[in-house]
Amino acid sequence: MHHFDMRAIWNGAVSFGLVSIAVKAYSATEDKDVRFHQVHRTDGGRVRYRRVCELDGQEVEYGDIAKGYSLKNGETIILEPEDFEKLPLPTTHVIEVLEFVPEEAIDSVRYAKSYYLEPSAAAKPYVLLRDALTDSGVVAVVKVALRQREQLATLRRYQDVLVLNTMMWPDEVRQPKFEALEQDIEVSDRELDMAKSLIDQMTSEEFDDSQYHDDYREALNRLIDAKIEGDESLEVPEAAPKAEVIDLMSALQASVKRAKATRGEPDEDESTGRTKKKTARKSTKKTAKKAAKKSAKSGTKGDERPRRKAG
Repeated sequence: MHHFDMRAIWNGAVSFGLVSIAVKAYSATEDKDVRFHQVHRTDGGRVRYRRVCELDGQEVEYGDIAKGYSLKNGETIILEPEDFEKLPLPTTHVIEVLEFVPEEAIDSVRYAKSYYLEPSAAAKPYVLLRDALTDSGVVAVVKVALRQREQLATLRRYQDVLVLNTMMWPDEVRQPKFEALEQDIEVSDRELDMAKSLIDQMTSEEFDDSQYHDDYREALNRLIDAKIEGDESLEVPEAAPKAEVIDLMSALQASVKRAKATRGEPDEDESTGRTKKKTARKSTKKTAKKAAKKSAKSGTKGDERPRRKAG
């Protein structure tokens, strides 16, 4: 995994029963946001913040900074790195497997950050756990101490590696409570069917994220390139016109129609349920047949012109 040019952020072992699996942990994701600095608008000079002690007004070097916990009486307890090392945590260098549960048993709102685990010794125990998780269709619920805090997490397979997904503790997840949803809201069967129809039209067999791009980041890069070239006339796309306020059912119908058009599917007449394009074809065929019959009748008389009655 070293070809990813990543630095291990944790070294330890996965404790799986009496089996110990030596691993290294790497951040599975990286931030791709465009980075900006704060500068002085008039001359572009960097604006920097200095660490200043509020008691003596002196700038403090990074090595002289410790962690402090403020008490209610105003006193501060200073904690040094060695204090954290003394904490009685069995998970400091161990990923402790607690139990196994179906993956769907854990709601995604609980997940925080992902880490790849690499075997740092014999790979066989690692592969054994990975394949056993896959065949059993479960994830391992574990405890681990990362970045000076003990965290609940899961172990699961991703491609050919084990992934550690840290989780929020139960008391860290806020309970949603919105007044608008506490009211009795009725949804008609027709509205529900139309919403489900829209979902069907927008449902894909597989998730292909290669079709999605960070439009904001791409626009920022174009803006920066234009600034470098001294071009101040960067075209700004016009904002989409505000949609007219229409009722929910009409909005759903229009959405389904647009989704079908995007997929190249024929639209259906809401009143008859028949496809408009097919109806148009039938109507064209009927017209053509009528025209052919008339032509056939007139053709039997050759080039004779219709006679008019005298008088």
